[in-house]
Amino acid sequence: MDELLKQLTLEEKVSLLGGQDFWSLPAMPRIGLRSLVMSDGPIGVRGTGWAPEDPSIALPSPTALAATWDPALARTAGLLLGQESRRKGVHVLLGPTVNLQRTPLGGRHFECYSEDPLLSGEIGAGFVAGVQAQGVGTTVKHLVGNDFETERMTVDVRIGERALREVYLAPFERIVKAGAWGVMSAYNGVNGLPMASNGPLQQGVLKDEWGFDGVVVSDWRAARDTVGAALGGLDIAMPALENPWGPKLVQAVHDGKVAEDLIDDKVRRVLRLAERVGALGSAERPQLEVLDGDAVAREVAARSFVLARNEHYALPLEAAALTRIAVIGALATDARVRGGGSAQVTPPHVVSPLEGLVRALPGVDIAHAVGADPRPFLPALAGPAEVTLLGAGHTFEVPAAAVRWIGDLPGGVAPDQVSGLELATTFTPVEDGEHTFAVSGFGSFQLSVGAQEFAIGALHPAGTGRADLLLAPKEQRVVVSLTADVPVEVRLRQSIQPGLAHTVSATLGHQPPGVSAEGMLAEAEKLARESDVAIVVVGTTEQVESEGFDRTSLALPGRQDELVVRVAAANPRTIVVVNAGSPVLLPWAQDVAAIVLTWFPGQEAGAALADVLLGVTEPGGRLPATWPRREQDCPIYAVQPRDGVLGYDEGVFLGYRAWDLAGTPPLYAFGHGHGYTTWEYESLVVTATEAVVTLVNTGARTGREVVQLYAGPSGPAPAGVGRRGVVPQRPSRWLAGFTPVEAHPGESVTVRIPLPERTWQVWDGGWHTVPGTYAVTAAHALDDPRLTATLTL
Repeated sequence: MDELLKQLTLEEKVSLLGGQDFWSLPAMPRIGLRSLVMSDGPIGVRGTGWAPEDPSIALPSPTALAATWDPALARTAGLLLGQESRRKGVHVLLGPTVNLQRTPLGGRHFECYSEDPLLSGEIGAGFVAGVQAQGVGTTVKHLVGNDFETERMTVDVRIGERALREVYLAPFERIVKAGAWGVMSAYNGVNGLPMASNGPLQQGVLKDEWGFDGVVVSDWRAARDTVGAALGGLDIAMPALENPWGPKLVQAVHDGKVAEDLIDDKVRRVLRLAERVGALGSAERPQLEVLDGDAVAREVAARSFVLARNEHYALPLEAAALTRIAVIGALATDARVRGGGSAQVTPPHVVSPLEGLVRALPGVDIAHAVGADPRPFLPALAGPAEVTLLGAGHTFEVPAAAVRWIGDLPGGVAPDQVSGLELATTFTPVEDGEHTFAVSGFGSFQLSVGAQEFAIGALHPAGTGRADLLLAPKEQRVVVSLTADVPVEVRLRQSIQPGLAHTVSATLGHQPPGVSAEGMLAEAEKLARESDVAIVVVGTTEQVESEGFDRTSLALPGRQDELVVRVAAANPRTIVVVNAGSPVLLPWAQDVAAIVLTWFPGQEAGAALADVLLGVTEPGGRLPATWPRREQDCPIYAVQPRDGVLGYDEGVFLGYRAWDLAGTPPLYAFGHGHGYTTWEYESLVVTATEAVVTLVNTGARTGREVVQLYAGPSGPAPAGVGRRGVVPQRPSRWLAGFTPVEAHPGESVTVRIPLPERTWQVWDGGWHTVPGTYAVTAAHALDDPRLTATLTL
């Protein structure tokens, strides 16, 4: 690396530390350096732009992946996305997100793994190992404290040193020490310093203490201080737009504010990354086995589904005994397979719950009713539409009337060539009456339906920032009377400001004439009453769970709760499928036969659901976060900063640790989840470094179990530990280890679960092992202990 550094001028060195556009770093051909390309993740690889002819595999959400409690499966998911990255010419995948699920209101709760640092770290380490085995880099994000979205660009998060070390930094430390090649710094500040300029954490802890030899990349436009970011441990400032480095950083070096040796260290890190991902000299990426994306997406989904309730063994369904099934809910045909914001990708297909069941049960009468529609925006008009980039003359086809991209334009068109776009399609109504059309996105719009013209204009006030435009879309609706079977031409024209075509969103929604909200509920009741079993799909929407804002309530949107109550009253065999990325309130939980939590299940949603409901696959998921019974029960809830500050005053007591401290039982505890078989735990032997658990499958079918180990003090700790000779207050128990197992009926299995030294330590100016007696419990879930052993240190 040093030989290459000697060939570069200061200006050339600095040029390698900032984006040349939205997604990449510049090449330097004379030293053999090719451009490093980055792409959003973490459920798929979007690439540098949106190309309808080149869709992206969509895996289940990160919370779903954590619900598998299986680092090996996480590695498989990583291998697949590494494979996708290579196919799309991407060198660095921007993920995984290992911020903690501190409060269920967090807008990106679905994009994080868990409320527990150990589970987050292990799943993240598996995922990163898979991606990087393909010769693709990762950026573990967002370092640190980006556990909510409100005022995320400017908020100062106050976290005590102990909580930082034991909880919030722990998953980052686990993954970095496992060999991560990149870390992304957060927008927010921590303890008075913006993270992009936070030298104590990025330089002091991450690089100096943990020995991190990779790159620290800013979140997009998070680096705002030329000298502060340079001295604060940042290596790459992204993107090119409003970048604080370039000539300003060169001048800072000339002015003696930043040492050139520090610039050299950053460039070494960039070159090291380029070598690792095959973008420097003759370096090549490894060739690995090609994975089947559909198969991996289907397996991860099924293994993530949590069977939260299964009264009287309502599941699995016996296909031979079914003649008619009611499938109810708007999300039964329009599944939420991903969260909103930068996690969005366009998959090659989406198997809806209804479609999955129809495919799996060809001889069964399966009928659908909407019942209640929670979507505040109308779904995109179905059917192919032609899109023309005005000014550039480039046209392409989309499968539905919606376009959205960040970065490169379709067809490689330059942004400054585009003055707008036109989306055109022929619509043939199925029924007479008043059809509702809706326009959403940003820019200024004109809509024509047949001979009728509508000047929609701008949907947002002048001066609205690009991030707010993208993350907080608005909608305007018009009503048009149409005649059944008479085709009409529909055109939506969007004006785009010069040079801003790198970020575009436009959707033409449609709703046919229909019954009233009360009529839809009555129709669902009637269908449920006339069916053998009713499957109700409820969930959230993109306007509820997304990057850019936090939730304001845990209630299901719309009249979905009422729908479940009325359907359950009409049919006691009601199975509720909860299609939400984060905890939601289930006030009817005790009134239905079964509840399956499917998270945001990715493109194979319906196929995996049919597998689980019919018993082809066992639901393998266990909760990675606590689900509350009521909002007021949540020990940590608020996400609203005061005067730009949010204090994490609970210290290390978050998630199930906080629930234990409060003494309030939740609806479903951390680690909860049923299977289709039963298990007996036979023995538990514990040492300071390992737990050995033997268990037997006592059921009638092959199944999977997640053995969960919890540790906690069984009595007061002796004095003399730590900097002040006093042991800080500790949780009553914490997750110490876990492993998934599989066994045939009657088969006994023995597993050995490592117990790292950190299990017994607290941070008090350094890591200190706390002597004393500990209870170590092998459990099916936090509230379902099976065996306990004691250990004295």
